[in-house]
Amino acid sequence: MSFLSHLECSRCRKTHDADRVQNLCDCGGPLLVRYDLKAVAQAVRPSDLAGRVSSLWRYREVLPLRDDKNIITLGEGMTPLFPLPRLGAEMGLPDLWLKDEGLNPTASFKARGAATGVSRARELGIQALAMPTNGNAGGAWASYGARAGMSVTLVMPTDAPAMSVLEATAVGANAYMVRGQITDAGAIVGRSAKAHGWFEAATLKEPYRIEGKKTMGYEIAEQLGWTLPDVILYPTGGGVGIIGIYKALLEMRELGWLPENVRFPKLVAVQAEGCQPIVKAFREGKDVSEKWENASTVAQGIRVPKALGDFLVLQAVRETGGTCVAVSDADTMWGLERISRMEGAFICPEGAALVGAARMLLRDGWLDAGQRVLLLNTGAGIKYPDVMSPKLPVLELNATL
Repeated sequence: MSFLSHLECSRCRKTHDADRVQNLCDCGGPLLVRYDLKAVAQAVRPSDLAGRVSSLWRYREVLPLRDDKNIITLGEGMTPLFPLPRLGAEMGLPDLWLKDEGLNPTASFKARGAATGVSRARELGIQALAMPTNGNAGGAWASYGARAGMSVTLVMPTDAPAMSVLEATAVGANAYMVRGQITDAGAIVGRSAKAHGWFEAATLKEPYRIEGKKTMGYEIAEQLGWTLPDVILYPTGGGVGIIGIYKALLEMRELGWLPENVRFPKLVAVQAEGCQPIVKAFREGKDVSEKWENASTVAQGIRVPKALGDFLVLQAVRETGGTCVAVSDADTMWGLERISRMEGAFICPEGAALVGAARMLLRDGWLDAGQRVLLLNTGAGIKYPDVMSPKLPVLELNATL
């Protein structure tokens, strides 16, 4: 069962009824889901998880569904976590690891947020969803919406990845494009939602997406035997993943699921040089970011000029002793080539930016060779066929190699 208690505003701390349809707080702050963690700690221990379903729903007590009959699932979660010995040796990070979210349904970590978000929407009686997307989130919410029998409307930039567009339309989403950024798409959804009776499910404009994303934090701890890496690098656009992992760390500490002396991993928010609003705010010591103009990067999933939850990302980074770093597209493509060829892991450009970031932080002395460093790849490289364009020699029929 779920030990869901209430919703709490991340800005003003006002509490809200979790069993009513909610978007943002009256003050404009995103709402966070809260649980009766004392009751959870009495009801379940980490050892009780053995034998449970191998998906994110194994953490049922700290997920927001009241009734199991409302769970919409495609088998999301419990993605592999494994070492990268060859790449780590080459880079000078012998304890380098990868958690590969590309093996989720819909081939990205967005499946986690879609599973919990759509499930809770169904439980609350919502019939139609609408959201802006750079690609992967739209494909995921459209897929889970189709499984739930819901209408899903998407607005995405005209240069959204072709595979994500195909995915969304294949499962029946009402999809539109805009000549602009995801912020422009979001403005269109915001202006249109009420007139059409759509529930606006944009990043952090509903409370439940983050609950699926936070399970990455629970899985990392469980997969490492209830220990934690020293550093987690995360590609940061809207920032829900890094916010969710930090939320999981705080919950696990309160639950007593982590050793008393364990240190939280330093969280590193990785952005692109062509779109780095959170990096800029971090360097300037600010609590919120400013909109990044003319955003551009090969890693489209982190092309978010202004994130609603930027203050929560900055809080998570600072409270764990982490940092924020921007990576050039050239370093991203270098990272994609090295991890693919050395480890056989064809990851997404957003994940590849982490390889370039790790090299940069090691060179600058922020990382050291003795640390366990985890790269959290958010999607599969096969969803980005236009990023790499190999030109192969064409053989004649009578050719010999």
